[in-house]
This record gives sequence, C-alpha cells and structure tokens, in this order.
Amino acid sequence: MILKENMTCIICPMGCSMEVTIEEENGAKKVVSVAGNGCPRGPVYAGKEIQNPARTLTTTIAVTGGDLKLVPVKTLGEVPVRMLMPCMEVIKRAKCEAPVETGQIIVRDILGTGVDVVACADVARKY
Repeated sequence: MILKENMTCIICPMGCSMEVTIEEENGAKKVVSVAGNGCPRGPVYAGKEIQNPARTLTTTIAVTGGDLKLVPVKTLGEVPVRMLMPCMEVIKRAKCEAPVETGQIIVRDILGTGVDVVACADVARKY
C-alpha cells in the first residue's frame, strides 16, 4: 500500500514542508520518496520519523539544598517518542542535591534507553 504524508522537517530553522511517499507492507513502513525538502537532511529526517521517531527531552529536576529549587536538564541523546511521557514520570520523581554542575549526569540510562539526563546549568549549595 502506498501512502502520502505531509510533514514539517524540524532539523533546521527552515521548517520545510515535505510530502513523503511511504510504502507500507505487513506493518513495516519505508520511505519511497520525499518532495519539498530544501536540503539533503529532509529525506533523512523523514525516514527516521517514519521508522522510529525520537526527540531530545528537555525539562527541569528538583534540587535540594541549592540556591535554586530546579535545575534545567536534557537528554544527551534522543529518546523514542513513545517513551517521552514515561521518561517524564521518572524525571518528575527525581531529585538531585546541590551543588550541581553543568553536564553532570542526573539520571543515568533513563528507562533502559541508553540515554543519560544531564544538568544544563550550575546550582550552588545554599549556605
């Protein structure tokens, strides 16, 4: 079965509107062609988005004993889209203790994805 899907590429700020032709057979999807992309990254993005969509997760984690109550964090890699909400549940329950340094791993291998969650800012200890 041949399907057509419209998507916006999110790889760069251009946000190209693409028409993606997909072949679906026995539940497996394969990108046949991509039109409307402004660069070669569009078809790569479309293929990944059809096969296994993933995103970098950014949020905050509670800090105890710090001059800030929250520290911004992000995943060091992409997490499958289907796992974003379960990962948020883990992060919602997570806490770290000050001091916190930028790049410090706060949650290691979140939900077995192989992706760590790291601090994106420093938080000093509150005295």
